[in-house]
Amino acid sequence: MSEFVSVHTSDEQPGIATLLLSRPPTNALTRQVYRELAAAAHSVGCRDDVHAVIVFGGHEIFSAGDDVPELRTLDPDEAAAAARVCRDAVDALAAIPKPTVAAITGYALGGGLTLALGADWRISGDNVKFGLTEILAGRVPAGGTSRLARTVGLSKAKEMVFSGRFVDAKEAFSLGLIDQMVAPDGVYDAAVAWARRFVEHPPQVLAAAKATFDN
Repeated sequence: MSEFVSVHTSDEQPGIATLLLSRPPTNALTRQVYRELAAAAHSVGCRDDVHAVIVFGGHEIFSAGDDVPELRTLDPDEAAAAARVCRDAVDALAAIPKPTVAAITGYALGGGLTLALGADWRISGDNVKFGLTEILAGRVPAGGTSRLARTVGLSKAKEMVFSGRFVDAKEAFSLGLIDQMVAPDGVYDAAVAWARRFVEHPPQVLAAAKATFDN
């Protein structure tokens, strides 16, 4: 049974599943959380009743990134294994054979931003802060820099990673880090509206359409 990641559906929003990350107060990402995320992604990907998926960290914060105190306890082999677990989770999210949208509130930093980059579409509040901030803790990103580079361009991606600076929502929108910017209390509803556009399409057709981007 998952402790920090759950999948929610409702009769009010048929065809839409919400993959909810809940590890208060900052949704810090541990090896357990990443494993639960991967398992939830695989599970929802197999469901014929789900046509689109929302990735959500709650109304306060998407994720402030990896749990640095946990990482500092790891030896080199364990740290390398933890990095693989991170990459596997983001890859599992990206591989969900349905349209996916990250509904981003508060902060999406480090591994949190990497996770958001695994979604097909990203919606955030206009007050959200973004950043690949690992270097500020003397670390490097466990993965996701290639997705960042494809999204914002190589030189801008390198500048973000080398500096670890925060990017506000306006700049994130201009860079293409997010696709839609809304009022902070409208993030989840906007994600539902985006996902609702696809619920009439057969899941197998959506899966095939998404797979064409891998060719």
